[in-house]
Amino acid sequence: MPLAGPRILRQQWLDLTFLHWAVEPASVARFFPAGTRPDTFEGRTYVGLVPFRMVGTGLPYGPAVPYFGTFLETNIRLYSIDETGRQGVVFLSLDADRLAVVAAARTVFGLPYRWARMGHERNGGRHVYTSTLRWAGVQAESAVGVEVGERLKVGPLEEFLTARWGLHVRRGGRTWYLPNEHPPWTLNNATVTLLDVNSLLRSVGLVVPGRLPDHVAFSAGVPAAFGLPVGS
Repeated sequence: MPLAGPRILRQQWLDLTFLHWAVEPASVARFFPAGTRPDTFEGRTYVGLVPFRMVGTGLPYGPAVPYFGTFLETNIRLYSIDETGRQGVVFLSLDADRLAVVAAARTVFGLPYRWARMGHERNGGRHVYTSTLRWAGVQAESAVGVEVGERLKVGPLEEFLTARWGLHVRRGGRTWYLPNEHPPWTLNNATVTLLDVNSLLRSVGLVVPGRLPDHVAFSAGVPAAFGLPVGS
């Protein structure tokens, strides 16, 4: 969805694995900022865990930020809708392996970034992502491995999970909506080959699902841009 106003940031999201568990909306409602609620698909909402590579972060024009503009990230997210009908995501955590990025994102946008030691290995269609938090007072680690399969036909559920054009965040006593734009996702089926995420999910206060993800997909990635935040 094209941004209505000026762009403030651009980046590329590459080699993403989307892991999703369906949950009852009431079980996660406490995490949503004022003026938003869990968005639902067929009566359920979803917990998403997404490891990926962030590449080429920079201002709307000119070169990307060297070194600090490229890093690994793993985020845990929920799916939100506000009183105006804007659909978005609520991040419970965004773990990255650049301390300066963590500090800047927390200060400027109020996002719950945390510093971590992270790795990403690719061997053909196999991807393995690892993370160990380096954050005071929190001990958590994760390991996710997938085997990428055939092209996935994007249906209503995939649209619900990935066609999100902004995020909701609480900052300065208000709930803000930070819009973004990117091309439609090209998705592939993916099979989980490694999954150790219990301590990471617990670190943000989630009850650990006693099952494999209900939906798994992979994307080679998209370019993205963010616009000015809008208060509610």
